[in-house]
Amino acid sequence: MDHIDKAILALLQRDSSTPVSEIAESVGLSSTPCWRRIKKLEDEGVIRRRVALAERSALNLGLTAFVSVKTAHHNESWLKHFADAVRRIPEIVELHRMSGDTDYLIKVVCPDMARFDRVYKKLISVAEFSDVKSSFSMEELKSTTELPLDYCRKTQAACASKNFKIVPAQSLRENLSVRAEKIIGMPVLEIVVAA
Repeated sequence: MDHIDKAILALLQRDSSTPVSEIAESVGLSSTPCWRRIKKLEDEGVIRRRVALAERSALNLGLTAFVSVKTAHHNESWLKHFADAVRRIPEIVELHRMSGDTDYLIKVVCPDMARFDRVYKKLISVAEFSDVKSSFSMEELKSTTELPLDYCRKTQAACASKNFKIVPAQSLRENLSVRAEKIIGMPVLEIVVAA
């Protein structure tokens, strides 16, 4: 993934309905190469899907709860049963398996405490827990679906899997100059390495 792919991805993360022509202009490409890059990001699974982000308050989902769950069961069949049951509860929007004192952390959105209580009763009916604790969000200070793009290592990982080595451009130029001089028997004035 190069800097152009990252720029495209940043724009799509902000608004996936942005026309390809606008994205292309923003990143300095024509529409067709830009579309190809987006398609490649989708094909490689970098872009999982494009969605509409609904406003919770407009859907009367003003209560956000975080439910910490502990269980005495730590086997694959229990986990599968639990995860499948949780997927069938629409108010549960996230489920994380945790390290530390909590085994699972669940994020619930619903209209009010009465509806949360119904979700809670449904949750405790689907699996056996040793402890369940709920905390409620008083105020959401940050919420984003935009992932940071500064850690993309796909290119390095791909090269490592094929036994290639990524080296800084300056080091590559120096190394190639020495090798080229040995092969052709004369000094090499410049080697251009594409960024």
